[in-house]
Amino acid sequence: MKRICIYGKGGIGKSTAVSNLAAAMAQAGKRVAVVGCDPKADSTRSLMGRRIPTVLDRLRTGGTGEIAYVGGHGILCIEAGGPEPGTGCAGRGIIVAMEEIRNRGLLNDRDVVLYDVLGDVVCGGFSMPLREQVADEVYLVTTSDFMSLYAANNICRGIRKYALSGGIRLAGIIHNGRSSVDNDSLLHTFSTALGTAVVGKIPMSPLIGQAELERRPVLDYAPESTPAQAFRALASALLGHCRGCIPEPMTDDALEMLCRKAGQS
Repeated sequence: MKRICIYGKGGIGKSTAVSNLAAAMAQAGKRVAVVGCDPKADSTRSLMGRRIPTVLDRLRTGGTGEIAYVGGHGILCIEAGGPEPGTGCAGRGIIVAMEEIRNRGLLNDRDVVLYDVLGDVVCGGFSMPLREQVADEVYLVTTSDFMSLYAANNICRGIRKYALSGGIRLAGIIHNGRSSVDNDSLLHTFSTALGTAVVGKIPMSPLIGQAELERRPVLDYAPESTPAQAFRALASALLGHCRGCIPEPMTDDALEMLCRKAGQS
């Protein structure tokens, strides 16, 4: 089983990337599962065409009922869920959900499992997939603007902490090109500083947003489009990749200097 965590700051496009990568991998003949670890519980919306009950929803009602659903392309879809806004700890929900998924053995027949995780590694719950080694490879989704790179660099601090004591590794950077600040050279320089590489780029396209509104992966909504082809190429790269590195995060000052120089060039 290939176990992959997709991390990134909130709103960076993780769920879009995960749903389309899952569809592309399934089209390539893989048995795929997606585990949404974002309290918004929208990681599988495009694959299911709707929102599904979360693991925490089921546990609140006595722990009965299904928590895994089969979506498009035969993809197994699970959402960890979270507390009501303004109450409880969202990270704690991930810990409880992971335990329930493991106890039920829901992922045992999959070739690939993609975990969609919010990138606040300061929270112990959001770092749980790293700490518990539920995945082997971590990919960071980021644009090339400063705050996104700052978040990615901070996530690398968490990856490094758990990589030094276990088997998890940073496998690469996924460049989301939707930002108004789109600098390929900056992102490649940043990746090199970490000790990794950019494995692919998601191009800016209105088709991606239109597909989201239709609750479909862009691979289904516009299968011959440029973004669909980009997701297929990215999925192929992830499936063919083995392991990765223990990252060397930049200092905050060095990262700021790098971005400042890029803005002046």
